Amino acid sequence: MSVLYPDLRLQRASELRDEQLSFWRVNTLVLDVDNTLTTHNNPVPDQDILRWLEQMKQAQYRLVILSNNSAERVEPFARLLGLDYTANAMKPLAKGFRETARRLGVTAPEMAVVGDQIFTDILGGNLFGARTVLVEPMEPEKSWPFRLKRRLEHGILENYDKRKGKNT
Repeated sequence: MSVLYPDLRLQRASELRDEQLSFWRVNTLVLDVDNTLTTHNNPVPDQDILRWLEQMKQAQYRLVILSNNSAERVEPFARLLGLDYTANAMKPLAKGFRETARRLGVTAPEMAVVGDQIFTDILGGNLFGARTVLVEPMEPEKSWPFRLKRRLEHGILENYDKRKGKNT
């Protein structure tokens, strides 16, 4: 399978269920922020995400934020949710994943990376050896680099869907 393909594709992070995580034997969720838990630069997640995070905490999953954003963006968001975090993660490079796993005392196969971008979250998680979950972005980005990246992702996802036997 391509390192650009997720293990699972969902509309929203809140659709990820304990049954899937148990099947994978995952105990740690590595979460992206922008367009995964909230919209870009929004300091608060929506209620659906808040309920899901609470369910995951009650189910004894370790939750951690791993973001390429600066600490100024990530730290207040993580504090609001009561989560540990790594900012300036440099995804898809292994540095942030390795640091997070070491700090939590877990191995890559115990982790599931949840994010909205193939070239950072999914590629990085797959190369690190974690399970990966791609979610649809919460809102379309307006900048041309993001629009270009999303266009490239679209082609990859069309191939992914064909391999999985889905009609697009």
